[in-house]
Amino acid sequence: MSDKPLTDVAFSSFDLHPALQSGLESAGFLRCTPIQSLTLPVALTGRDVAGQAQTGTGKTLAFLVATINRLLTRPAIADRNDADPRALIVAPTRELAIQIQKDAIKIAEPLGLKINLVYGGVDYDKQRETLRAGSDIIIATPGRLIDYYKQHVFSLHAAEVLVLDEADRMFDLGFIKDIRYLMRRLPARTERQCLLFSATLSHRVLELAYEHMNEPEKLVVEADSITANKVRQVVYYPAAEEKMPLLLNLLARMDPHRTMIFINTKVVAERVTQRLQRYGHSVATLSGDVPQRKRQTLLGRFQRGELGILVATDVAARGLHIPEVSHVFNYDLPQDAEDYVHRVGRTARLGAEGDAISFACDKYAMTLPDIEAYIEQKIPVEPLTEDLLVMPKAPPRVEPAKSEDTADGEDDGTADASADEGDKPADDKPRRRRRRRRSGSGGSGGGKPPSAGS
Repeated sequence: MSDKPLTDVAFSSFDLHPALQSGLESAGFLRCTPIQSLTLPVALTGRDVAGQAQTGTGKTLAFLVATINRLLTRPAIADRNDADPRALIVAPTRELAIQIQKDAIKIAEPLGLKINLVYGGVDYDKQRETLRAGSDIIIATPGRLIDYYKQHVFSLHAAEVLVLDEADRMFDLGFIKDIRYLMRRLPARTERQCLLFSATLSHRVLELAYEHMNEPEKLVVEADSITANKVRQVVYYPAAEEKMPLLLNLLARMDPHRTMIFINTKVVAERVTQRLQRYGHSVATLSGDVPQRKRQTLLGRFQRGELGILVATDVAARGLHIPEVSHVFNYDLPQDAEDYVHRVGRTARLGAEGDAISFACDKYAMTLPDIEAYIEQKIPVEPLTEDLLVMPKAPPRVEPAKSEDTADGEDDGTADASADEGDKPADDKPRRRRRRRRSGSGGSGGGKPPSAGS
């Protein structure tokens, strides 16, 4: 999109409910982003919309304004029960659903609308009771939402609006059968509104739109490039064993006050985290198997600036609005070109500037041509100088505290990371004690000594 993050179109130019208009002004929303100015004139009339724009350009506010305005200006159907939602907002990931809820609460709760959040990994019974108490808007991931629906916790006959956010990601994560299940149980397409938003509208997403939506208007914010113009993209070509010294040296030379490092696998992510901690960085790992409560704690600390670096798998590549991310590192190039766009989209949001640095090692470099074809530009190559590839000297070692970024009781790769640095594993003595107990030391002497492989 243009370097200008906002248009000259004011929210006050639309025929919005007065309370909603006042709420937007109180929250500081005065002018529209391009996707908002393009889609709201259509969505506010009740028509279906399939909207496409780059990540971080205000799609969430676009569908929230359209949805909330409809609920405020039209009465609910006469036979609606309190537990039956008037609007569903479905997101592919927990993090995105939570972010949408935060944005919705700022606008909708002061207007008397009840908003409930539904996703897996948290108290099941508590969520169910909250839903039974009543909802105007349910923001949810598909699986848990369908689970409660099948238990008759609520009905969908009163749903006036369905929002699908990041619809292409629904396909990637295997949720498309769930989405079709929900759409078939909503009122007829002529009796409800469907708003579909995504950074990319692939053929399969448009097929879904035309199958289940009511003559949707496809609205695309034209962009000079698929990635935001203010992202400074570069790529290095290190060998696999050169990536860690390269990362450490680049971090030392930059001012990465809020940095995300994307890695393709959990195991490598944990080892990179351990090495960065060894060099004094404030860092945590975000991967798919981190418990939900812990995941939210880590994200909160990162958003508040208590953590300087977040090492993440692609669970964090979409849907998170984290302000002022200065640098994104692709420690591993993604294997899907769309994932590159969404990773890079964590920085330079809403007109800010940012840096995206990619490492094209021998294992993942073959994906670079597809990425460059998808973003329709060549990524500038930075030369590898000898000083960038020398492993910096680690600071004096201190006794580490329990890792913040790994699941409780889980092997986080600390021993392997330490061994790479020439240090003994931190739990060396406890393991020797366990061996003595197993071998029967201090007993009657009848036990066999441990074998060489024990």
